[in-house]
Amino acid sequence: MSKAIVMDPKDNVATVVQDIEQGTSVTVTVGDQTREVKVKQRIPFGHKFALSKISKGERVIKYGEVIGFATQPIEEGEHVHVHNVESVYTEEVIKERREKE
Repeated sequence: MSKAIVMDPKDNVATVVQDIEQGTSVTVTVGDQTREVKVKQRIPFGHKFALSKISKGERVIKYGEVIGFATQPIEEGEHVHVHNVESVYTEEVIKERREKE
């Protein structure tokens, strides 16, 4: 059984289905490709890690949809959560992003 899942081939994060310890190599399937990512921190069950580098301000994509924006650079394998992502699900963030577009 895989330790993490990718919901949509457009995603740049994977969600772990069990706690993963720092340094663990995790095999994920993205579309029709399988790849391995070494996690850089402990990732708790239900949290996410980056499948590739995500630059500051770049969209964080899960379910094929934007769920937030990186507030700092995130390296491949790093924990992706509220400490480095600004959610698009808050009214304030949605309003600010619309004003910038």
